[in-house]
Amino acid sequence: MNFHTRKWIKPEDLNPNGTLFGGSLLRWIDEEAAIYAIVQLDNQRVVTKFISEINFVSSARQSDIIELGITASEFGRTSITLRCEVRNKITRKSILTIDKLVFVNLGEDGLPAPHGKTEITYVKDRLGA
Repeated sequence: MNFHTRKWIKPEDLNPNGTLFGGSLLRWIDEEAAIYAIVQLDNQRVVTKFISEINFVSSARQSDIIELGITASEFGRTSITLRCEVRNKITRKSILTIDKLVFVNLGEDGLPAPHGKTEITYVKDRLGA
């Protein structure tokens, strides 16, 4: 799993307990996963269909740096299933895992559309580098 996105935990990201607010983290994950799906499916029209059980195993505090890892685990006819892990950048301690985030590829009419993808592609492969 590649960890590309990093977030610096600031006061506005905290809950009353002084730890990272789960809602902020879930917003960041949904955005990062959507970007990953858009890049993999080569289509800006994707929507979140399903997010499986979310397992918070630890938390983060102000000034921690966390990183989000996303990888594709399955390609359906009109969907892509992703896996996510969030960890502390410095300690590498896991904060959260999500086994399944499903995104659906949409056509111009807003309905599910086949995407024709079957495996992960990387930017370097698309550019012929």
